[in-house]
Amino acid sequence: MNRFRLYWILQVFGWGLFAFVNIFFANLSRGITPVQIWAFVVLAGFYLISTHFLRFIIKSYQWFKLEISQLLLQALLALLALSLINTIAQVFINLAFGTLNPSEDFKILVISVNLFLSFLFYAIWFLSYFLFHFLDNYNTSLKYEAKINEIRLNHLKSQLNPHFIFNALNSVRALVDEDPVKAKTAITRVSNILRFSLMMDKKQVIEFEDELNTVKDYLALETIRFEERLEVSYIIEEESYSYKIPPMMLQTIVENAIKHGISNLVKGGVIEIKCREGVDDDLYIQVKNSGRLLSTPTLKKKGEGGHGLSNTVQRLKLIYGNKGTLRIFNSGSQYVITEIKIPKQRVNLE
Repeated sequence: MNRFRLYWILQVFGWGLFAFVNIFFANLSRGITPVQIWAFVVLAGFYLISTHFLRFIIKSYQWFKLEISQLLLQALLALLALSLINTIAQVFINLAFGTLNPSEDFKILVISVNLFLSFLFYAIWFLSYFLFHFLDNYNTSLKYEAKINEIRLNHLKSQLNPHFIFNALNSVRALVDEDPVKAKTAITRVSNILRFSLMMDKKQVIEFEDELNTVKDYLALETIRFEERLEVSYIIEEESYSYKIPPMMLQTIVENAIKHGISNLVKGGVIEIKCREGVDDDLYIQVKNSGRLLSTPTLKKKGEGGHGLSNTVQRLKLIYGNKGTLRIFNSGSQYVITEIKIPKQRVNLE
């Protein structure tokens, strides 16, 4: 619904309810005449017009941008001024409808009560208006932030696609002349990988099993290329399959292990993928590869460890905040472990 239209609906309903409540209780206590009913209706109309004027002042002078101390001071002065004007208006309304009782209505106590009640009603309106504006802006900010995050995620995924596809095709190219039969098998696996890469563009998270199957296709290609120089093993707990993870995340870590670990070793080495559920319902994914980490990469900077690790850190931050983490460390003197922690998401992020 249009915000301006919603504002007027709430204005008319709120002050209409104010008039109804006053008429109802006045009728219960002493009975009420049609003239008195109209007096209450006109008073509610005055509240409506005066609060709308206050809204005009708020928007024209951009009170929402004021510091809190200045806002409180100006609001207090405005509410006091409106309360005084409203109290005077009540006298004229009663005079116009013939319901004015000078001996009662001009008593200091009555005037003080009218001032207090007017101030109270205006203060309630002011707080309600600012609360509505704050929540509306907060909701808009959340939508904007979500849209920005979606754009960032799509940009990060678009970086991975050509990188991923290039590596897969590079593996096939090495086989075309050496072993055409194996090359055909490899092309089938590449088609699976390409199908996956097209599908993953549409989602922020996918089933863990889908990601793992694609990683298996990729490692099968690399096994053909490296032959006996690459040994692959999987240790996957059954609970892992109940999780969803960002697409290409495990794949990126495995590619990194091949590129910076196995490829640099004359005798090749081992890739071990281990997935388990933690005590806090987090999924821990470990990729262990032969090699040695000489220094811990600064994962926040592009270029350290290639696009892969920095990209992974950014995507984890965008999707999971501080709940998703990545760390990389040496295990003994022969292995490097890259570990990702994925929180179990109950909500649908797709």
